[in-house]
Amino acid sequence: MQSGREKAYAYLKDIILTDPEMQDRFLSEQDLADRIGISRTPIREALLLLAAEDLVRLVPKRGAHIAPLSGRDIGELMEMRGLIERFAAERTTTQGSAPVSAMAALLNHQETLRGEESTKEFLATGHRFHATLVDAVGSALMSRQYDALRSRQIRAGVLAPYRSGKCQDEVLAEHRQILDRLEAGDVAAACAAIDRHIQSTQRILLSA
Repeated sequence: MQSGREKAYAYLKDIILTDPEMQDRFLSEQDLADRIGISRTPIREALLLLAAEDLVRLVPKRGAHIAPLSGRDIGELMEMRGLIERFAAERTTTQGSAPVSAMAALLNHQETLRGEESTKEFLATGHRFHATLVDAVGSALMSRQYDALRSRQIRAGVLAPYRSGKCQDEVLAEHRQILDRLEAGDVAAACAAIDRHIQSTQRILLSA
């Protein structure tokens, strides 16, 4: 059973921070407590955790602020994603441990998640597609850092553009290219496919 802090943390991270309308707003502890049905103490504890992850900024006498990501922030985020994903592709392909079967299953599922009502699940499945590759490296620290990058990417307002079928088609095609090249054991081509996908994602984030 989740503690109050865990419940508040999950709600804030999965519901509040993913809502484009919450960008550049201050969060009310009492309002959040009323929504979730818990006291303000676990809300405050959850906000401290999110502040430590740099997902909100605590401002004295005003509360927690959801600061929009700048173009520079997005560029640095995508650069870090590229470093981690390329390393994972190189390491797992060299060692013969690229999780192509698991990634293929996730991609097949993602292809069934079309339309606006499935946007969040579409993106969550896409994250698992990439995270499965990163997790295959076997570094718990790298996996945690990669997961933290996803939270920042969602904060950049990525949900809205991906409600369009065109964006979803592009993502699926790019994921298929990554998977095909990993399955072929072609490290250079897999890394190039990862780079193209990340560049495409960055363009979408900057236009959101």
